[in-house]
Amino acid sequence: MGSFSLIHWIVLILVVVLLFGRGRISDLMGDLAKGITSFKKGLADAEAPPAEAPKAPPAQISNAGNQPVNQSTTEDARR
Repeated sequence: MGSFSLIHWIVLILVVVLLFGRGRISDLMGDLAKGITSFKKGLADAEAPPAEAPKAPPAQISNAGNQPVNQSTTEDARR
Protein backbone atom coordinates (compact mmCIF):
# COMPACT_ATOMS: atom_id res chain seq x y z
CA MET A 1 0.00 0.00 0.00
CA GLY A 2 3.01 2.31 0.41
CA SER A 3 4.40 2.43 -3.13
CA PHE A 4 3.14 1.88 -6.64
CA SER A 5 4.25 -1.08 -8.71
CA LEU A 6 5.39 -0.91 -12.32
CA ILE A 7 1.89 -1.78 -13.56
CA HIS A 8 0.40 1.15 -11.63
CA TRP A 9 2.88 3.60 -13.20
CA ILE A 10 2.19 2.27 -16.71
CA VAL A 11 -1.57 2.62 -16.26
CA LEU A 12 -1.16 6.11 -14.82
CA ILE A 13 1.02 7.26 -17.72
CA LEU A 14 -1.41 5.71 -20.22
CA VAL A 15 -4.35 7.58 -18.66
CA VAL A 16 -2.45 10.88 -18.69
CA VAL A 17 -1.49 10.44 -22.35
CA LEU A 18 -5.06 9.55 -23.28
CA LEU A 19 -6.49 12.57 -21.44
CA PHE A 20 -4.02 15.19 -22.62
CA GLY A 21 -2.53 13.69 -25.77
CA ARG A 22 1.15 13.54 -26.69
CA GLY A 23 1.16 16.90 -28.50
CA ARG A 24 -0.32 18.82 -25.63
CA ILE A 25 2.11 17.37 -23.10
CA SER A 26 5.10 18.29 -25.28
CA ASP A 27 3.65 21.80 -25.74
CA LEU A 28 3.32 22.17 -21.98
CA MET A 29 6.93 21.05 -21.47
CA GLY A 30 8.12 23.50 -24.15
CA ASP A 31 6.22 26.35 -22.49
CA LEU A 32 7.70 25.37 -19.13
CA ALA A 33 11.21 25.42 -20.59
CA LYS A 34 10.61 28.87 -22.15
CA GLY A 35 9.36 30.16 -18.81
CA ILE A 36 12.43 28.90 -16.96
CA THR A 37 14.73 30.40 -19.60
CA SER A 38 12.93 33.74 -19.38
CA PHE A 39 13.14 33.68 -15.58
CA LYS A 40 16.89 33.02 -15.64
CA LYS A 41 17.40 35.81 -18.19
CA GLY A 42 15.43 38.19 -15.98
CA LEU A 43 17.61 37.33 -12.99
CA ALA A 44 20.77 37.87 -15.02
CA ASP A 45 19.50 41.27 -16.22
CA ALA A 46 18.65 42.32 -12.68
CA GLU A 47 22.17 41.52 -11.46
CA ALA A 48 23.93 43.29 -14.37
CA PRO A 49 25.51 46.66 -13.54
CA PRO A 50 23.79 49.74 -14.96
CA ALA A 51 24.93 50.80 -18.44
CA GLU A 52 25.78 54.37 -17.44
CA ALA A 53 27.72 55.49 -14.42
CA PRO A 54 26.04 58.24 -12.41
CA LYS A 55 27.15 61.72 -13.38
CA ALA A 56 29.25 63.79 -11.01
CA PRO A 57 27.46 66.66 -9.25
CA PRO A 58 28.13 70.14 -10.63
CA ALA A 59 31.10 72.03 -9.24
CA GLN A 60 30.41 74.19 -6.23
CA ILE A 61 31.14 77.92 -6.39
CA SER A 62 33.44 78.80 -3.56
CA ASN A 63 34.44 82.08 -1.99
CA ALA A 64 37.51 83.52 -3.75
CA GLY A 65 40.59 82.76 -1.67
CA ASN A 66 38.40 81.22 1.05
CA GLN A 67 38.15 84.59 2.79
CA PRO A 68 35.16 85.20 5.01
CA VAL A 69 32.54 87.52 3.61
CA ASN A 70 31.68 90.51 5.77
CA GLN A 71 28.65 92.76 5.62
CA SER A 72 30.41 95.78 4.13
CA THR A 73 31.71 93.78 1.16
CA THR A 74 28.23 92.52 0.27
CA GLU A 75 26.73 96.01 0.61
CA ASP A 76 29.36 97.43 -1.74
CA ALA A 77 28.66 94.71 -4.27
CA ARG A 78 24.92 95.55 -4.28
CA ARG A 79 25.51 99.20 -5.30
